Amino acid sequence: MKKTVKKIIVYSLLVGSVQFGLGASILEASPRHEDQEYNQQRYEHREYREYRDHRFQEENERHERELRRYKVESYRDWYDRQEREKERHDNTMNELKAGLIGVLIGSMIN
Repeated sequence: MKKTVKKIIVYSLLVGSVQFGLGASILEASPRHEDQEYNQQRYEHREYREYRDHRFQEENERHERELRRYKVESYRDWYDRQEREKERHDNTMNELKAGLIGVLIGSMIN
């Protein structure tokens, strides 16, 4: 009887240790840790995208306001101001787009 009990205890300990080892290796191999990093990157990209979209909207609204002619402004002055504003607007939009490209490249490197 003692031999049988000892064998049952030893086998159950062996089975338990094998199960524990399999469980540990499965947990270690799970993509859970990578998902957290990936989700963090997605969250940061979403935050930047929202910020960028807000900046695009603000810049477009400002650009539309600046292109309107003032009542006291001559057509020649208005035309000159429009040219300067278009150039400024293009530069600002290019900077915003370059920032987006920089973020995308940075995320690919990580």
